[in-house]
Amino acid sequence: MKKVFLRDVKEKGSVADSFLVTKKETGVSKTGKPYLNLRLMDSTGEVEARVWDNAEALAKCFDLDDVVTVRAFGVSYQGRIQLNVSDIYAMKEGEYTLRDYLPASKKDPEEMIAALDSVIDKMEDVYVRALLRAIFSDPDIRDRFKLAPAAKAMHHPYLGGLVEHVLSICSLVDVVADHYSKEYETPVHKDLLMAGAILHDIGKIYELEYHRSFGYTDSGRLIGHITIGVELVEGKIRELDSFPEELAMHLKHLLLSHHTLLEFGSPKRPKTLEAVLLGFLDDMDAKVNSVMDIMDKTVEGEDWSPYQRMFERAIYTKRPVVNREPVADSRGSTETGQSPAELSSAQENGGNKERTETEKETCGLKGAEEKSEDLDLFSQ
Repeated sequence: MKKVFLRDVKEKGSVADSFLVTKKETGVSKTGKPYLNLRLMDSTGEVEARVWDNAEALAKCFDLDDVVTVRAFGVSYQGRIQLNVSDIYAMKEGEYTLRDYLPASKKDPEEMIAALDSVIDKMEDVYVRALLRAIFSDPDIRDRFKLAPAAKAMHHPYLGGLVEHVLSICSLVDVVADHYSKEYETPVHKDLLMAGAILHDIGKIYELEYHRSFGYTDSGRLIGHITIGVELVEGKIRELDSFPEELAMHLKHLLLSHHTLLEFGSPKRPKTLEAVLLGFLDDMDAKVNSVMDIMDKTVEGEDWSPYQRMFERAIYTKRPVVNREPVADSRGSTETGQSPAELSSAQENGGNKERTETEKETCGLKGAEEKSEDLDLFSQ
């Protein structure tokens, strides 16, 4: 069982554990001695590593994308931790759990797929419900769907990210469909929109490779998830009895148009009410997840993230304080026993003290710079 994770590796610390090899290159030092240039990864991050001694022999003990057992120690190089590896060899299938080595959703995949089943079971449209049950009763589709990332880099780029993204949009559909059905005479076809939310990215279970490192399959590169998804849905519709042709057309349009713009890869732009809604909901959920991830990864104490290529800007990560009005009793005292005037004075003094402490802490620190930084492994 894996015990040491990369986030815990320190300078001069010994490491004896397993990692995923995401880069393997051979180099020659200035003295003419061969060495290995590696990148090792687990669910908490990645690190550069070098094999300086016995490199040629050790290179035969493992391949790129292998999970390997490593003996090493941490060194500091250009301000970052790097591993100097003394021994490394490949582990066998069944000796490890993939979730230890790739980024994974914090939510349990079995619970998420069960939640998806519940969403499907509550649908009123008998044809939509039957189609979705047929799709997710397929063992291969089901297993892939609960494991797949939603993307290689842009949003939800981790195991279980696809089903997490889908469930998030389903929750939004619950609110948005009911809201607009009440606001206008023309109701939203909620089950159709929900089916679009569930199926819009289903082609990614075959577009993306995620059994070792994240990448694209041949069909992903040549065909893409939108076409793969439409073909999958169309095949399942043909297996059902008398699925309405117009409903099938609406559903396929949702998949074909959910990227909203031709330059974003959509074969069609949204031309129905449900397609317009799905495009906005999908885009919103993807961008919110990306911003949350940026905020989580920003160095503690910094108010600005590095420059983000996806948004073409840095993100301000300092969160605003929620200022709640104190509740006063009949004597004018607040819950704390202070009058509003006393409370205001105390808050002002406290605020001044907090500002003073903050100024001390940040004195001498370099200001945030909007400069382009290397993105994570999956963006490259």
